[in-house]
Amino acid sequence: MSRAPYRFLGQRFACIASAIVFVVVASAAAEADELVERGAYLAAAGGCIGCHTDVAGKGPAFAGGRALVTPMGTFYGPNITPDPVHGIGAWSEADFLGALRHGIGQGGVNLYSAFPYPSFTGITDEDAKAIKAYLFSLSAVAQASKPHALRFPFNLRILMRVWNWFYFKAGPFKPDATRPPEWNRGAYLVEALGHCAECHTPRGILGALDRGKAFSGTRDGPDRKVVPNITPDPETGIGKWSEADLTYFLETGIDPDGDVTGSVMGEVVKNGTSRLSADDRRAVAAYLRALPPIAHRVDRKTK
Repeated sequence: MSRAPYRFLGQRFACIASAIVFVVVASAAAEADELVERGAYLAAAGGCIGCHTDVAGKGPAFAGGRALVTPMGTFYGPNITPDPVHGIGAWSEADFLGALRHGIGQGGVNLYSAFPYPSFTGITDEDAKAIKAYLFSLSAVAQASKPHALRFPFNLRILMRVWNWFYFKAGPFKPDATRPPEWNRGAYLVEALGHCAECHTPRGILGALDRGKAFSGTRDGPDRKVVPNITPDPETGIGKWSEADLTYFLETGIDPDGDVTGSVMGEVVKNGTSRLSADDRRAVAAYLRALPPIAHRVDRKTK
């Protein structure tokens, strides 16, 4: 009996198997690309480039060097490119999630709350993994991170364990079932991913946010600058802004009076909120407009 039919069937099977492997590999590559693309969007929403890139633009993106001047001293944004020595290239997924969720870096190192893990703890695991995929898709930069220049006793990292016990509550964002989807999306973007409270809320002497005055502005924001009240108080906040005003500002940086924002918020708009989808900008506006109004004027420094 001729073996030709068997050879024919074997060839067909090999072709089918090859086609299946190709489809599986192509599908996995497409999923990986989609994850990286999603991570890029989330990293923009989270403002990662702002703290982890030299503000003067002298260094490569995400390679660290940005100074953050605070009452405790000066913090420097570290290198978060995938360089295995100077960046986070040797970090596992568990290391990365631990940093965002608990403020614990690789090897159990306590991170300072200048890295806004008290807000980032609310980021979902899926979003955190997408951000990691994006960062690991970047070119590795062999640039050492600058050491922080902090006053005693703030230079003692071990004290962050005590700080966490008093001021930090870990856990992912939990949607409010009594609120509409747009409000919940806005809450997630503002409270967790966008960490807006970290700049727009007054802090105590140990650097903890005064949650009772959340989003009401501060005279000691990043680099000791004034940060405005963004609660819907009509006199000291943004209560007179319409939803259209606010969404337009998030897209362009232009306020209802026609003024263009600058400084840190200008960077936030350029690198972050302007890159959000229109739906996400509306969600952010809806959430901010639903905050309780707090009368707190912070339009100038006081002596």
